[in-house]
Amino acid sequence: MMEHQPPLFKEKSAKKKKLSCTASVPREEEEQNVEPKLPSSPGPTLNPVLSKAQISDLKWKKIKKENLDLDYVVLLPRLTATALLQALEEQVEYFTGDLARVRVFGKWHNLPRKQATYGDPGLTYTYSGIQTPARPWPQPLRRIRDLLTEVTGYDYNFVLINRYKDGSDKMGEHKDDEKELDPKVPIASLSLGQQRDFYFRHQDSRPPKKINIEKVQMQLQHGSLLLMNPPTNQYWYHALPPRKASPGVRINLTFRKVVAKHSPKK
Repeated sequence: MMEHQPPLFKEKSAKKKKLSCTASVPREEEEQNVEPKLPSSPGPTLNPVLSKAQISDLKWKKIKKENLDLDYVVLLPRLTATALLQALEEQVEYFTGDLARVRVFGKWHNLPRKQATYGDPGLTYTYSGIQTPARPWPQPLRRIRDLLTEVTGYDYNFVLINRYKDGSDKMGEHKDDEKELDPKVPIASLSLGQQRDFYFRHQDSRPPKKINIEKVQMQLQHGSLLLMNPPTNQYWYHALPPRKASPGVRINLTFRKVVAKHSPKK
C-alpha cells in the first residue's frame, strides 16, 4: 500500500523531530480544507525513487468521457508530500516583472498566482503571450521528474510550477495545447498542499456553441498525480477556481515534454 512505502525524503539532521502530520494518506473528506503543516526540521534531501513493486501497487483511477482521458492516483504519502512542499518553498525562484504577467484578450494582467519554470538546457515554453526560460533542475525537481518517469514510462524535460498562496489565487479555463509540447506525451500534474477543486469543460460547451456537455469535476489531494492523456487537451479546457474555504498554500507542478526547436520531431 502507498502508506508503507519508504519516503522519497529524509531529514538531514541526525535527530528526528516529531512532525505535526500523520504518516498515512488522509481520506479526501478529512483533508479538504486543512493545510498540511510544514515540518520544522532542516531542509529535506531525497531518497531513491519507488521500487517496481511499489509502483505496481499504486491505486489508479481512470476517468474517461468523449475525448477525455485522465488517470489519477495519490502518489506520495502525506509526510513525503509535505517534505517536498517544504523543499520547494525554500528553493523555487518565482518570476517577477514581465514574466509575472499574462495577456488575456489582448490586455496584460498580473498573474493571480506565482509561476516558475525549470527544465533541460535551452528549452523555453510560450503561452498567453509570454516566453518562459527553463532554469536548471534543482535536486528535488530532478528526483521527482525521475520518479514520474518510473511511474509513467515517459521522459519529461520541463516543468511549470504554479504557487497559490490561498484560495483567492486561481487558474482560469485554458488548454495545454501549445505547439512546443509533444502531443503524444501526457501532462503529469503533481499537487502539493491545500486540496483544491478542479474541473474540465468541453470546448463545445463554451460560447458560442454552448452544447450541454457536463463538466468533469474533481478534488486534487495533497501528494496526488493527475495524468492528462491525449487527446484531452485538444478538446477540454481545465481550470482551478477560487475557493474562500481553502485557505492554505498549494503548489502544482505540471511536467511536460517540450520539443526543442532545433531538434527534429521523432
